[in-house]
Amino acid sequence: MSITVSVLDLVPVRTGQSSAQAVAASLDLAERADELGIGRYWFAEHHNMPAVASTSPPVLIAAAAARTKRMRVGSGGVMLPNHSPLIVAEQFAALEALAPGRIDLGIGRAPGSDPVITQLLRRSGTTSDVEQFPQHIADILSLTSDAGATVRFTSGDTYSVHATPAATTLPEVWLLGSSDYSAQLAAASGLPYVFANHFAGDGLERALTLYRDQYQPSEAHPSPRTFVTANAVVAPTETEAWERALPQLRMMSRIRSGRPLVPMETVEQARDAEAHDNLAAHIIDNARRTWFVGAPEQTADALRAFSARYGVDEIMVSPVAGAYDAEPLDTAGGRAQTLELLTPLLAA
Repeated sequence: MSITVSVLDLVPVRTGQSSAQAVAASLDLAERADELGIGRYWFAEHHNMPAVASTSPPVLIAAAAARTKRMRVGSGGVMLPNHSPLIVAEQFAALEALAPGRIDLGIGRAPGSDPVITQLLRRSGTTSDVEQFPQHIADILSLTSDAGATVRFTSGDTYSVHATPAATTLPEVWLLGSSDYSAQLAAASGLPYVFANHFAGDGLERALTLYRDQYQPSEAHPSPRTFVTANAVVAPTETEAWERALPQLRMMSRIRSGRPLVPMETVEQARDAEAHDNLAAHIIDNARRTWFVGAPEQTADALRAFSARYGVDEIMVSPVAGAYDAEPLDTAGGRAQTLELLTPLLAA
């Protein structure tokens, strides 16, 4: 079974690395992904995290689109309650004009940060009302359509609004989520849907079943479309793969236990620290069950089984391989290795 590999990138920032170097490494990775035949490359939206530089997906998408030729690039996703629907529509209409037929607009409703940052992001009146999320999705679909959106005033007058004039192609809208709510909204809206399995884990099977069973065909999408996401680390040996997974495991432990966040540790830093504080021990067992970490063949086999179980032919991997101290700061060595070892095996 041939499986399309796609990528979710949070633009990780490791110890001693500047944001400029982190972005350069991710753009280098995007270019390599395009060469490898990766299907799509998405940037996440997270805020105020020392280990994550992916704060503005549209900016990163524009840069990646300029460096690539074939694969789709997009957001995974834009956290819509943080933004005006018109601004999001205009940004992605502009991106579509830059790279026609290659832009994905993945939309979520989570804040992408802590409560304080959420309040700073959502100082925008009713735009920040999460209860308006379904209407704001509909607004974006209208604004980016050929017909545009129509504003109706109490006087009975109307006003036409377009995200961009004379659009010939449209960004493809995907709904993202980690709950039954998002699956059901995507189904009711006739939109493609992705469950955030790379961090949520529980609920994937139920969400996909709800989405497929309740799907209402739309003109753009007559049948349901979905793929699955997964954390992956691939190396020549299983030992190296788990070494490279350790910095991300420790970061996840910090997030879930409410500990102060820090830049991503290198493999050596994580290994030395783990010998003293045992921070990742309690989540390693879960990672062994839900992450895809190992040598190339064994990981490819596991991902094939995962794909077959959920009835998809595309897997979006979040390549969470850490870096060794000696690896250059402006390249994504372990993450690139994951894609280079995995993609040819799954495409065969």
